[in-house]
Amino acid sequence: MIKVAVVGLGKMGLSHHSIINAHPDVKVVAVCDTAKYALDVLEKYTGIGVYTDFDTLLQQETLDAIVIATPSSSHGPMVRAALESNLHVFCEKPFCLDVDEGKQLAQLAQAKGLVNQVGYHFRFDAAYQEAKRLLDVGAIGEVTHILAEAYGPVILQPKGATWRTRRSEGGGCLYDYAAHPLNLINWYFGLPESVSGTVLNQIFSQETEDEVYGTLHFSRGKSAQISVNWSDESFRRMTTRLNIWGTGGRIYVDRQECQVYIRDSGSVPSGYEPGWNVRYTTELTPEVWFYVRGEEYSSQLDYFVRCIKEGRKENVNSFASAVETDQVMAMMITDSEQGRRVGEYTPVVRAESVIKRWLHRLFGKR
Repeated sequence: MIKVAVVGLGKMGLSHHSIINAHPDVKVVAVCDTAKYALDVLEKYTGIGVYTDFDTLLQQETLDAIVIATPSSSHGPMVRAALESNLHVFCEKPFCLDVDEGKQLAQLAQAKGLVNQVGYHFRFDAAYQEAKRLLDVGAIGEVTHILAEAYGPVILQPKGATWRTRRSEGGGCLYDYAAHPLNLINWYFGLPESVSGTVLNQIFSQETEDEVYGTLHFSRGKSAQISVNWSDESFRRMTTRLNIWGTGGRIYVDRQECQVYIRDSGSVPSGYEPGWNVRYTTELTPEVWFYVRGEEYSSQLDYFVRCIKEGRKENVNSFASAVETDQVMAMMITDSEQGRRVGEYTPVVRAESVIKRWLHRLFGKR
């Protein structure tokens, strides 16, 4: 049995705890959080170790792996301590608010041969997986443009700040919402060469943005537009979707379905035909042993466990892949703060020059 501890018992931490605690190859032996009530309940009804201090947990428990679901700003120090304790690590998204820190942790995990994964769960959603498979076989030819969107009702009125709405703690709408479509774009197409036209706009929040817009530029003229708003009450829950245009057709994908239009002149994969095709998540998704929130949440944790059992060195959601998304978000922050005005020329922000400027702007005065 793989002995696991769960750190952070908020919405995602409790979800991860319930899923991985039911895994046939896992035993959750401890939890850590600052909320005394949650710890008291778990201690009373489960008998597992409960801790309010992360370092004490690491010192007193014998573990194989750890699941970290704490506020974003704490990810870096906790991940480092876990890796230095030779533990496999699953960390909630976003990975790190500091790109350099993320790179160092990815290198440390690789050097130690430890399984490392970040919770970008859409990579385990069957509809998004099918879209990637179709792109990889060239079903819509050469991709020319992507529209990546995410909307939801998170911040709907002015109110006191929480860790999630402080840029220095959670990263705001960019790191909480836009990270998901950006990570999918990285998965499908890699890192952009540059970004431009970034808008990080406040609607209700006092310390961070509530909407994110911008353009990513890739080689051969390919571009991706980002449109994200977590203050959109017209959506009952978070909705993420991608439209992808190519020379041979178009793909529309969200977590429910993958719609594909293939031109007569296109490369038609087995099981598809020219014109419109639809594949639903329900028909694409394999059964999971335990369901909370969505099959993709169970699938990502099962993948983490299997990587540990099988000693895999590569991981589809590794720290290194998550750093790419962190880097794109850092580029967008820098681009948004260049003070673009109508009639002025400001060059696009390129990946190789972003990190130092981003760190200064992120932690300095706004």
